[in-house]
Amino acid sequence: MPQGIRFTKMQGLGNDFIVISSQALPDGVKELAERLCDRHFGVGADGLVYILPSEKGDFRMRILNRDGSEAEQCGNAVRCVAKYYYERISNAKKELLIETQAGLQRVWVEADGQTVRRVCVDMGKPILKGERIPVKVNESQVVAHPIEVEGETFHFTAVSMGNPHAVIFVDDAARFPLKTWGLRLESHPLFPNRVNVEIVTVTSREELQMRVWERGVGETLACGTGACASVVAAVLNGKTGRRVFVRLKGGDLEIEWKENDQRIYMTGVAENVFEGEWIRSF
Repeated sequence: MPQGIRFTKMQGLGNDFIVISSQALPDGVKELAERLCDRHFGVGADGLVYILPSEKGDFRMRILNRDGSEAEQCGNAVRCVAKYYYERISNAKKELLIETQAGLQRVWVEADGQTVRRVCVDMGKPILKGERIPVKVNESQVVAHPIEVEGETFHFTAVSMGNPHAVIFVDDAARFPLKTWGLRLESHPLFPNRVNVEIVTVTSREELQMRVWERGVGETLACGTGACASVVAAVLNGKTGRRVFVRLKGGDLEIEWKENDQRIYMTGVAENVFEGEWIRSF
């Protein structure tokens, strides 16, 4: 029999992932991510996520985008792997420490017995200095900065949540032609590592509507780090308070940027979709 790879399909607000628990990343993981995430010839997902051993935390998360590139962080994926770990590997404690490419993240699970209902993630402090995001704007905060793309000018606020984001406020996010401008903005020369693009409409001091173009993926139904970046950008532009509900295509996230410690806390759901086995072709 050919060798198979056991996996769990999971989703956080429609941002879907193929989750695999393993002792190490396999050889050729970039090509594997491209193949598994293909929605026609593979399982189909926004990303491939590995749960690995860690010497620093309870476990380590590595995430590959659909195009095989590696993401430093992903808020929706963190909630998914926290649920996976608690329900399948160990429910000894409800506060977990997860190692990511962006550093260690503290996570709290809200569970009914063995079943995780919601997950709260300490997303850390946002990075606002231009060169650290990175963006080729040498300022301590890049707020409402103009960017020209093929004759059109937008204004973006740059935030890193361990991965880079450009937040653009518009009157009607639902009607914004994201497919037209998403890739052009993602790969603009101002962003040396490319960028995730959030298109945001402020509906009240406590609520945002958001669409997202994820680096290496395209438009997705949700983005946890993007929701955090959008709230930071809204506060910096004087548009909202620090506790905001972010409405995404895939559902809602509760985001709070606390003033006392400057850390961002994200609360939302994660769900199992199905189990499967990928049979390798030789």
